[in-house]
Amino acid sequence: MPPEKPVIVGYDAISPLGTDMKTQWAKAVMGQSGIGGLTRFALTDDFPVHIAGEVDNIDTELYPFLSPRNLALWPSPIFKYAMLVVHRALVKSGIEITPELSSRVAITFSSAVGGQDTVLKADRRLISESKLPPPYTNPNSCINMVGGKISILTNATGPITSTITACATGVTSMIIGAMLLAQGMADIALCGAVDFALVEPIVAGFATMGGAYSHKSEHAREPAGKASRPFSIDRRGFVVSEGAGCIIIATKEFAAAHGLDNKIEIAGWGMTSDAHHFVAPYLKTVTRCIAECIDNSGISSHDIDVVNVHAASTKVGDKVEYQALKAVFGEAMPPVSANKSLIGHAMGASSAIESIFAIEGMLNGVVLPTINYTPDPELLLDCVGEGVRRLDQEYVLKNSFGFGGCNSCIIFRRTG
Repeated sequence: MPPEKPVIVGYDAISPLGTDMKTQWAKAVMGQSGIGGLTRFALTDDFPVHIAGEVDNIDTELYPFLSPRNLALWPSPIFKYAMLVVHRALVKSGIEITPELSSRVAITFSSAVGGQDTVLKADRRLISESKLPPPYTNPNSCINMVGGKISILTNATGPITSTITACATGVTSMIIGAMLLAQGMADIALCGAVDFALVEPIVAGFATMGGAYSHKSEHAREPAGKASRPFSIDRRGFVVSEGAGCIIIATKEFAAAHGLDNKIEIAGWGMTSDAHHFVAPYLKTVTRCIAECIDNSGISSHDIDVVNVHAASTKVGDKVEYQALKAVFGEAMPPVSANKSLIGHAMGASSAIESIFAIEGMLNGVVLPTINYTPDPELLLDCVGEGVRRLDQEYVLKNSFGFGGCNSCIIFRRTG
C-alpha cells in the first residue's frame, strides 16, 4: 500500500516583492516587478551587473530572535531570512513544537549558496588589515548551519539534512521531507530554502558565464523591471535576487489529529540527474523528471492544470524546458506561469518561493502573470502574459532545475 500523501499546513516567504505574504501576493497579482538597482555593494561603471532583486529591510523589533544582539554572530542575511520565514510559517500553521513533539519534527530547510558573503568579508579584512577572521566566520559559511539555526530556534530535534541541489534546492527540500514522513521518521517537516547571492564575485561570475542579465550600453536606459523575461524572444539571462520560503508539511494523520488546516497535498514528485553538463540542462533527463513526477502522482498529463515553470530566462534553459514540456504534454500543454519574471532568480530559494506562489494561486483560483513576455515563435507556450488569469486548479506541476544537472519536480493537489 503506497504511503499517504503529505499535506501542507503552513508556509511563508520573503522576496523582492515584499517582506510579508499579503504585500507580495498583491504585487504579484498586479504584475509588479520586484527588480531594481543593485545596492548590496558599491558598483563601478565597468561592473557587468547593475540590477538585482533585493529584499526590503525587515522590522526586526517584532521578532526578538532577530535583534541585533541575537544576530551579532550571524551577519549573513541567510540566517535572518530563514529564521523569519520558518517562525512565521509555524505561527500560521498553529503548530507548537513541544518537548513531546520535538523529536518528530524534521528539518530539510537548506540553501544553495550559503553565507559566502561572510567569508568574503573576512578574506578582504585579512588581506587589507592583516586581521584574522572572526570566530563566527566558518559557522556562517557552513550551508548546513541554516538548518542548525532553525533547529535551535524551533527546538526541532528530528532528522535534519541539507538538500543542496543548486537552484532546485527548495523543491528538493520538500521531496526529501515527504520521504522522511513516508518512512515514519517524522510527523512534520520544516522545508524550504534561503539564499543571498548578491555578493560581488558571485554576481559577476554569473555574468561572465553568460547566465545573468548584464548591463550593456544599448540597454542602459531600460527600466530594471523589464529585465527578467522568461520564455521571451528577447530574453537575456536571469536577474540575480535574494529571498527565502518555508513550507511546512505533515502527515494527514497528524494534521487531522491536531486540527491543522490543510487544503493542498503533495501528490507526487520526480528527481533526475543529467549526467551531461555542469550547467546546461539535458533534454532527455529533464523530460524524464517531469514524466516520472506525473506518473508518481498517479495521474495523467491531461490532469495538470498549470505548470509553474523554472524558466530562468536563459536562451538554452528556457528552450530545453519548453521542449521537455512539449515532449510530455504534446499539443495539450497547460498554461505556464514564470514567477522569475516578477522576482528574479533567488537561486535555491526560488523554487521554494515559487511553490508558495503556486499554492496561493491554487487557493485563490488565479494564475500569476508572466510579465515582460514577448512570444518566441520557437517556444509556443500559453505563458499567461496578458495579466492574472482566473482558473480553478486541482493539479499544479512545479519544475525546478539546477547546476550540476539537478532536476526536481513536484505536483501539488488542491483537496479542499
